[in-house]
Amino acid sequence: MTDGPLIVQSDKTLLLEVDHPASAAARKAVAPFAELERAPEHVHTYRITPLGLWNARAAGHDAEQVVDALIEHSRYPVPHALLVDVAETMDRYGRLRLEKDGDRLVLHATDVPVLEEVLRSKKVAPLVGERLDRETVLVHPSERGNLKQVLLKLGWPAEDLAGYVDGEAHPIELAEDGWAIRPYQQQAVDGFWDGGSGVVVLPCGAGKTIVGAGAMAKAKATTLILVTNTVSARQWREELLKRTSLTEEEIGEYTGSKKEVRPVTIATYQVLTTKRKGVYPHLELLDARDWGLVVYDEVHLLPAPIFRMTADLQARRRLGLTATLVREDGREGEVFSLIGPKRFDAPWKDIEAQGWIAPADCVEVRVTLPDGERLTYATAEPEEKYRLCATSSSKTKVVEQLLRQHPGEQTLVIGQYLDQLAEIGDRLDAPVITGETSVAERQRLFQAFRTGEIHVLVVSKVANFSIDLPEAALAVQVSGSFGSRQEEAQRLGRLLRPKADGRTARFYTVVARDTVDADFAAHRQRFLAEQGYAYSIVDAGDLPHAGTAAAGA
Repeated sequence: MTDGPLIVQSDKTLLLEVDHPASAAARKAVAPFAELERAPEHVHTYRITPLGLWNARAAGHDAEQVVDALIEHSRYPVPHALLVDVAETMDRYGRLRLEKDGDRLVLHATDVPVLEEVLRSKKVAPLVGERLDRETVLVHPSERGNLKQVLLKLGWPAEDLAGYVDGEAHPIELAEDGWAIRPYQQQAVDGFWDGGSGVVVLPCGAGKTIVGAGAMAKAKATTLILVTNTVSARQWREELLKRTSLTEEEIGEYTGSKKEVRPVTIATYQVLTTKRKGVYPHLELLDARDWGLVVYDEVHLLPAPIFRMTADLQARRRLGLTATLVREDGREGEVFSLIGPKRFDAPWKDIEAQGWIAPADCVEVRVTLPDGERLTYATAEPEEKYRLCATSSSKTKVVEQLLRQHPGEQTLVIGQYLDQLAEIGDRLDAPVITGETSVAERQRLFQAFRTGEIHVLVVSKVANFSIDLPEAALAVQVSGSFGSRQEEAQRLGRLLRPKADGRTARFYTVVARDTVDADFAAHRQRFLAEQGYAYSIVDAGDLPHAGTAAAGA
């Protein structure tokens, strides 16, 4: 027994004492295979899962390294059963391998009974062809992704060694004037490239687009970039023009308003998943060129049709970019099997400590529903309760008070319900951006916000994703998507671009106490805790007076 910083428990949770002198070494040792669940002030909680262990195996870590890391850093003897389970779980990865046999794709087994077991599955049988020998079965190339999905669910994840086609070559270089790729961004590019395909996890504001550009410069091939919306598509385009050798003629936009297919094509998930008469007419974009690389921005948001089409893209290199691998639908396994394992993960607090993203102060402001609203809420149908408490009139007053406390700050007021946002916009005399706002108008308002012409923007969830607003220093969240942690990540991320004067960003969430609003807020706070952000809770009546707060801001 050593005085290590780690407590390894038989339920596969790991408790890390943050203040221990060896905590940094222990964190680095367990990060490849254990998922961070909570990161409050003193003790961080990690969990060991089969998917995490298989991620580690795919990244080149073996069971011996995992066992050694647990034993070396543990304060108490590690439960023997856990060590056995770790070794046996990791040993399941790679007993089945997808390989090339000349021009043919085959599933090869290093353990014949495992092959026999999976071939008896009704889900595997339609995906494979002729049995070539005792250890090998033919696989149709179009079923490569589907087979990997099914085998993962059966608990026998296949190691994909079948390689990638190079795709159509296209010269792409990183521009070198006036900027340099950051060390962690280069590590992310190298981790992705060495693995061939997979996911890079970086905080909002840490430059995921640069990682995408770096991967493109490695591939030097035609690239399809899939993004969440048209504004994001245009931001990618601007960033690529600034950071790479690509010209305007080489970058195409495939959105609702344009249908350009060029050596680098940026398409929205929405267009690709548009269904007409039972078919997806725009999926032909995937066959429009011999793509050498497919980039998925905000990979944690991939809609089901994109998963299905990704199953057909297994011969292409695939890069997923995200701030959080949390999926509210629990489909992390599909990201692993269809896009690839996690290749790089930089904790938010680590990037903040290096000065690449701004520190953030997170505060929950609790309001009490007025008597009339409390009665309406108490007697409402369950499906109406969240809307009623989330849009309480008392929240609008708190928003006004918070903005008075922080005069002159570039501020985002964020919510979900359009009537509420319209009312707040009227009260603040501030423009409102929703899904109904045209792309041109959104871009105009975002640009006016960046230049300081506008100090306050009221935005719906259309501003959750991939909107580059580095000047934003204050956010007030009045309602959200029923406790979504991934949404909390995106909204906090809007504030994390470093400020010129180094000041701290402020993230307020206004919550109605004694309602489901408070329950959902507790779930969202889990994300903040996971990332190491301490948050405070204050009563709306105890907010400091505007003069005091402004002086201390």
